[in-house]
Amino acid sequence: MSAARTVRVAGDAADREACFTVRKEVFVTEQGVPQDIEYDAYDAGALHVLAVREDGTPLGTGRLLHGEAAAAKTGGDPAVGSLGRLAVTREARGLGVGAALVRALEDAARAHGLTAVDLHAQTHALAFYERLGYVAYGPEFPDAGIPHRAMRRTL
Repeated sequence: MSAARTVRVAGDAADREACFTVRKEVFVTEQGVPQDIEYDAYDAGALHVLAVREDGTPLGTGRLLHGEAAAAKTGGDPAVGSLGRLAVTREARGLGVGAALVRALEDAARAHGLTAVDLHAQTHALAFYERLGYVAYGPEFPDAGIPHRAMRRTL
């Protein structure tokens, strides 16, 4: 498969539905995350990004929390965003889609005046985020039964 893709802010209901479909495929179906915890109250106010193939097929998604929602997740610092729900379809892994999604979310964070981005990375993905400039901190913890570490990147 070609790495040709577009990454955009999910601007309408169809884009958001595509984001949720990718998340269901990756987190619920592949990783066994219960559907009732995959989707949460933060989704409504989050900025979502969507990567699509040239033919419109969804390849990946991620979300950014900012403002009060992010402060609740990052310890109260309103200058820090919360990147999460990064998911890339199996067919698109290894093609740079994940990195393009992270960079798009960081661009959105800068546009909202944020100075850093936090995330909770599955431990198997630590090296991916480290290559993008994120630094792990704190102990490992379970989230949906999957080991995670907190990470941060200053923008």
